[in-house]
Amino acid sequence: MSRLHTPLIRDRLADLVGEAVARAQTAGYLPSVALPEITIERPAKLEQGDFATNFAMRAQKVVGARGPKPMEIAAAISAQIAQDPPNYLAGFGPAAPGFLNFTLADDWLRDQVDTILAEGARYGNLRPSDSLGRLQVEFVSANPTGPIHVGTGRNAALGDSLARVLARAGWQVQREYYYNDAGAQMEHLAHSVWKRYQELLGHAVQLGDDDYHGEYIVDLARQIQAEYGNRFADVPQDESAELGGLAARQIMEWIERDLSRARVEFDNWFSEARVIREGDFLKVLELLKSRGLVYEREGAQWLRSQDLGDERDRVLIRSDGRPTYTATDIAYHYDKFLVRNFDRVIDVWGADHQGQVPSMKAIVKNLGVEPERFDIVLYQMVNVFEHGEVIRMGKRTGNIVTLAEVMDKVGVDATRWFLVSRTSDSMMDFDLDLASKQSSENPVYYVQYAHARLARVLADAGSDWAAEGDVQLLTQPSELGLIRRMLQLPEVMELASRNLAPHHIPYYAYELARATQAWYDAGNDDRSQRILADDDRLRTARLKLAAAARQVLANALETVGVVAPNAM
Repeated sequence: MSRLHTPLIRDRLADLVGEAVARAQTAGYLPSVALPEITIERPAKLEQGDFATNFAMRAQKVVGARGPKPMEIAAAISAQIAQDPPNYLAGFGPAAPGFLNFTLADDWLRDQVDTILAEGARYGNLRPSDSLGRLQVEFVSANPTGPIHVGTGRNAALGDSLARVLARAGWQVQREYYYNDAGAQMEHLAHSVWKRYQELLGHAVQLGDDDYHGEYIVDLARQIQAEYGNRFADVPQDESAELGGLAARQIMEWIERDLSRARVEFDNWFSEARVIREGDFLKVLELLKSRGLVYEREGAQWLRSQDLGDERDRVLIRSDGRPTYTATDIAYHYDKFLVRNFDRVIDVWGADHQGQVPSMKAIVKNLGVEPERFDIVLYQMVNVFEHGEVIRMGKRTGNIVTLAEVMDKVGVDATRWFLVSRTSDSMMDFDLDLASKQSSENPVYYVQYAHARLARVLADAGSDWAAEGDVQLLTQPSELGLIRRMLQLPEVMELASRNLAPHHIPYYAYELARATQAWYDAGNDDRSQRILADDDRLRTARLKLAAAARQVLANALETVGVVAPNAM
């Protein structure tokens, strides 16, 4: 395993403390017992340093009341580090009641500007070339029964941003859409289109509770009639599968178009019908039977999913011999792990499927897959607000708000940003008025404007500064504060990848934009701190900082699928 591409200073400090603890134990300053893991965190207040560890307080619980006190443990560690302090530290030492604080050296901080510029678009990546393995993110996977609504759009933004984060973390990522082109929902679609088609021919029909009532069904029927005329006039409702297939293909075109517009692209589209056609579900059925997880009742074959943590047992094979979605979904995961051999698989599911998570994880384990190779990310639905009220914009789509309608209203960038900016397990309120604003109140506009302003400054300055700037001239508090914020991107990327939580990225980008604003404002308040200073050497140094900050903003925005504009 190679070193991190952008080594986390936090990890260097953990290694430093670990080595100091080992030396202190060898020298007899600390007891030779197994001590807790060393964790490094950022303190709440900058005056406490850049990083801190509470290791001494946790170690004291291990050594007991007769052993050294937390402050004595912290002092012993600090004394060992002081024998050969690293050049990236300006200061370190114990602080009550037992912390060990670290402050980064200003000259080392300034050197990181050149490091960021050298790495460019790769800055924030956690590995250089070797891969952690093959990872699949399966997301969206909406049935082709209607256009993508904004709730599923959250799935799209979350899944795609997660794939981008994990690629930066070192995984070889495949994005997959599993489209359910078989089963009961497709039958309902076919029946719904058949009824609307019959209406166009002048026949009276009655829509049932299982039918799709959206106006888009009428559009589909009208389109089919325009192309095929009365070809399906005498087809019975129970034989309307061809009609449903035509409608599903059109809906998939809508889905692909809307997702592409939202900058969501898939490496693979996997069909549920393929699972049935190739018979993988029969292999899996036999495997589950051999584990005692299948029983028969009323002519159907059932999965003992309640024993695996589900809210109820589920039918695998109906009494007429047709497999259910549960059966094909299990076979689909069998294909992922045991046919295509992905090292890791992540599914993005709506929270309404939460009850199935324990059983699916248990089933995958029963297929012989290590539990740590399989993750399911759940997301809550979206409420769309306008003028302070929940709205339903899509009367043509059966009282749903489509992703396309939201993008029409606020643009792709704001849509992507807002859909991924909250933790996935919380309900989201999407404020169209806020997302439409071109002001600092709108967080995505604020961040994009910060990038555009830096790009404009760099464009006005030309390119002669690039090789000449001396970053050691960057001494102002606002400059060092900006560098400190820029150096957090690899940490945030690691946090987002470890917790499968890309919402950390837009939050970080906003804080970085605030740091650039503080730097810019310092130049407005004090002429000597302007980016385009009168002194040539100082100007070129500050232009380097501007270029590095612009790059980090661009990398963060790219990770959540938002454009980093050069002008606004």
